[in-house]
Amino acid sequence: MKYIKPKHLEKGDTVAIVSLSSGMLGEPWAIHKLAIAKERLENDFGLHVRVMPNALKGIQYLYDHPEARAQDLMDAFRDPSIKAVFCAIGGEDSIRLLPYVDLQVLHDNPKIFTGFSDTTSCHMMMHKAGLMSYYGVSVMTNLSEYVSINDYTLHMIRKTLFEPEPFLEIPSAPYYYDDEDEKIWWSEENMHIRKAYHPEETGYEILQGSGIAEGRLLGGCADVFVSLTGTPLWPSMDAWKGAVLFLETSEEDMDGVMLRCILRNLMAQGIFDVIHGVLVGKPARRSRHAEYKQALIDVIGKEAGHPELPILYNVNFGHADPIGVLPYGAMCRIDADHAKLYLLETATL
Repeated sequence: MKYIKPKHLEKGDTVAIVSLSSGMLGEPWAIHKLAIAKERLENDFGLHVRVMPNALKGIQYLYDHPEARAQDLMDAFRDPSIKAVFCAIGGEDSIRLLPYVDLQVLHDNPKIFTGFSDTTSCHMMMHKAGLMSYYGVSVMTNLSEYVSINDYTLHMIRKTLFEPEPFLEIPSAPYYYDDEDEKIWWSEENMHIRKAYHPEETGYEILQGSGIAEGRLLGGCADVFVSLTGTPLWPSMDAWKGAVLFLETSEEDMDGVMLRCILRNLMAQGIFDVIHGVLVGKPARRSRHAEYKQALIDVIGKEAGHPELPILYNVNFGHADPIGVLPYGAMCRIDADHAKLYLLETATL
C-alpha cells in the first residue's frame, strides 16, 4: 500500500484542534489544558491555532452528537489553510464517527493528523483513505503537560512533524513517569507541579527473535482493536503483509487474560503469520510489565508458533509517559540483536 505523506509543519502554519472522542476538553475543569496547549503551539512552535466549532461543547453534547465531532474533522480537512489536526483526548467511542466521515475528503486533502488511544479508530480512517497519520501527541496530555513538555516527547515531535529526518533512531527514553503511584490529577491548582520522572530501569527489551526486521508501521491501542475488528476500517490481510504491528494498552488497565484474548484474535486472523515484527508500548501501569511480557511470549511465540518473530517491548508510545510519535505506514527497522528501533524514511514531507 502506498501512503500519502503530508507536508511538515512550519512557523506560521494553522493547526486545528478537534474533539473526536471524549468532549472533556470543553468542560470547565479542563479548559485550562487548552490554554496551556494553545500558548505553546503559538509561542514555542510559531503556529496559529483554530479550535473547531464543536470541540468545546462538552462531554454530554459530543456523546449525543458523533456527527458534530465528524463535522469538525471533515471541515478541518476541507480547509486548505489548515495544515494539521490535533486531537484533544481519547475516550471510547470514536468508531461512532464512521458513518459521517468521507474518506475521499481525507484522501484528497492530506495533512498531519495526531492522537492516540481511542483515536486509533480515526487513524484507521486515515489508513483506509491512504493517508499517513501520527500515533502520539494530544492536546490534553503531551501538548499541555504541566510546567513544560518533557524533552523526549518534544524532540520526537520536532523530528517527525517539524524537522523530519530520512533516518531517525527512536531511542528508549532515559526516564519514566509512574502514573500508578505518583499521578498528578488534572486541575488548575496542580499546574505548577512537574511530573516526577525517574531514571529508566530497563529500556527496550527484546522478548524473542533476532537479526533485522523491517516493515511499515500499523497498529494502535489494543483496547480499541475490539471495536475495529470486523468493520470496514480494520486493515486487510494485504495491509498486514510485511508490516510491523505496534500495540499498546490504555490506563483502563486490562489484565493479562484480556491481552491474551486480543492477541489470540490477531492470531486467529493470521496476522502473526504475515507480519515482520511487533512493537509493544510501555504498559500504562508498571505493575503489568511482567504479566504482559508473558502473554506476548505465550501467544505469539508458543500458541501462534512464531518464536522467531521479533518483539520489541517497553517502547515509548501510548499511555506511559514520556512518548514519541509513530507514523502509520512509515518504514521502520527493528534491530533485535541490539534492541534498537529506527524510522527509515521521513515522517513528513
